[in-house]
Amino acid sequence: MSSSMSTLRNQFLIAMPHLKDPNFEGTISYICDHNDEGAMGIVINRPLDIRLSDMLEQLELGGEGIAMPVYSGGPVQIERGFVLHSPLGDWQSSIEIAPDICITTSKDILEAMARGVGPDRTLVALGYAGWGAGQLEKEISNNFWITCPADSAIIFRTPDSDKVVSALGRVGIDYHRLSSISGHA
Repeated sequence: MSSSMSTLRNQFLIAMPHLKDPNFEGTISYICDHNDEGAMGIVINRPLDIRLSDMLEQLELGGEGIAMPVYSGGPVQIERGFVLHSPLGDWQSSIEIAPDICITTSKDILEAMARGVGPDRTLVALGYAGWGAGQLEKEISNNFWITCPADSAIIFRTPDSDKVVSALGRVGIDYHRLSSISGHA
């Protein structure tokens, strides 16, 4: 990570309109970790065609009738589950990213959700987005991404189709006025 760029942990990463990568076109990702070794995030606006009840049933955990969508969190390790949630709770494998946003990768949180005793707010994703050392910084300097402070309300309560516009609006950017042509000033 360059000395001129601070960590992007607990930030949103929003794809610029000219980014046509099928994995990231039109996405907003929540950055869970960012350091000298790279970055890791979860795409928060790409629901899959499966519901949490389907996933829980496949894992033989119950949870019938839970209509919550499961998201495509990114193209890396798509068989692995990640749960963004609030509040922290007492799960086997949790990391607090911000006071009101945590990530858990252990099965015990899914067991609790199936029983109706999981965290108050959740977003379940399969896979994650990852960048090697310096890769994300280079992509940002090449105008592929806009970053802005994260907001748990956007992750957990904003409709998927409004997440990008809402996040950018919080920092005074009108998404519809962004150019689909990149350049450097």
